[in-house]
Amino acid sequence: MGTALITGGTSGIGMTFAETLAQRGHDMCLVARDETRLQQVADRLRQERVEVEILVADLADRADLARVEDRLRDRDRPVEILVNNAGFGVPQKFSTGDIDAEQQMLDVLVTAVMRLTHAAVPGMVARGTGAVINVSSVASWITGGTYSAAKSWVTVFSESLSLELAGTGVNVVAVCPGFTHTEFHQRAGMQMEALPDWMWLDAQDVVDTALKDARRGRPISVAGPQYKVLSLAAQYLPRPLVRAIGSRRPGGQVRAK
Repeated sequence: MGTALITGGTSGIGMTFAETLAQRGHDMCLVARDETRLQQVADRLRQERVEVEILVADLADRADLARVEDRLRDRDRPVEILVNNAGFGVPQKFSTGDIDAEQQMLDVLVTAVMRLTHAAVPGMVARGTGAVINVSSVASWITGGTYSAAKSWVTVFSESLSLELAGTGVNVVAVCPGFTHTEFHQRAGMQMEALPDWMWLDAQDVVDTALKDARRGRPISVAGPQYKVLSLAAQYLPRPLVRAIGSRRPGGQVRAK
């Protein structure tokens, strides 16, 4: 089994990807800002008898991002699976909010995804195998503020690159989860108690569906029958109705993985 590099791999969906791929025999390269949590997760994954490397990096920092890019370009230590999972949103209105926070979000959700993918893909194509898994969101199809706008970029980018790389042996998939039981909403300070149980997904289901869809070469992965229906509706409903739905979404604009 090859190596998987996972950004934001110390919690939530990213950690579930790490646990699942380690159980399947993949060595790991975990990227996150918190060295203590990285070490804790790495120690646990090593119990699966895989090698685990950690990279402490803030993907909004260009110097840190460049170090991760260099790791992906290392032909002597090839990365077979890239999981672009790290991300956060900003709990504010764009018109009155902190523009530096908005820029930081775009740096992580858009720029880092673009640059890390660009660093990884040439080696994968040369080897004739590989996968890029970009964690997007069902929010990419609604008007959910700048978070939705950034995730929309991730979804369309992944679809486009999937077409570009068809026949190379490299698969690209945008993973579009709905509300998922992770630390995401708690760390964001979002009150989600009113959300009905049927709208919640399990992170393991999201990851299992994503890995299955990546193997099958599907450019979009949506877990859960409820979100398969909702995502199709969001894509094909008249835009005025989509905007109305977006204005009533629970939790408002979100923050942090």
